[in-house]
Amino acid sequence: MGTDWNAQLRQQLDQHWRSRLRPRLAGLTDDEYFWEPVPDSWSVRPRGTSNASMAAGGGDMVFDWAYPAPDPPPVTTIAWRFGHIIVGVLGMRLARHFQGAPMDYLRHHYAGSAAEALSQLDTIYGQWASAVAGLGQDGLARPSGEEGYGDDSMGALVLHINREVIHHGAEIALLRDLYLRR
Repeated sequence: MGTDWNAQLRQQLDQHWRSRLRPRLAGLTDDEYFWEPVPDSWSVRPRGTSNASMAAGGGDMVFDWAYPAPDPPPVTTIAWRFGHIIVGVLGMRLARHFQGAPMDYLRHHYAGSAAEALSQLDTIYGQWASAVAGLGQDGLARPSGEEGYGDDSMGALVLHINREVIHHGAEIALLRDLYLRR
């Protein structure tokens, strides 16, 4: 009997999501969500108030950014990291590889509250998990076509997305710890 790699990849992220990341987000307040740990942090903020050289968003709130990214990159808020996970990590890949709703940094409607951001994250995570489950073994083996990934498989892309969610989720958890001890 062979290994069910689709189940293994899904379990890797889902176990982290259910046992570590999502519980760490419980009780997130708006103050934490928008807290800037250092001056000139990048965040999500009301249109017209960005301190970054560029701002993106299709609604009342915008996402700070710059191209090319500054070196060193700015410290980012929990709100910014949510936007990155929702749009850049999960949403754009759902659109590109699974016929999900169109999503990009320029047109996304960023959350103006922690509760709205959690709702967006829960929704996009559920869509991603369902899409990956539908790949099966053959789908994981096909080339991803992802820019910068050459002929890497969809399985390699799923591994990358798992790392990104785990990595940025850990950063959010650390920011929550620092906020509590500020």
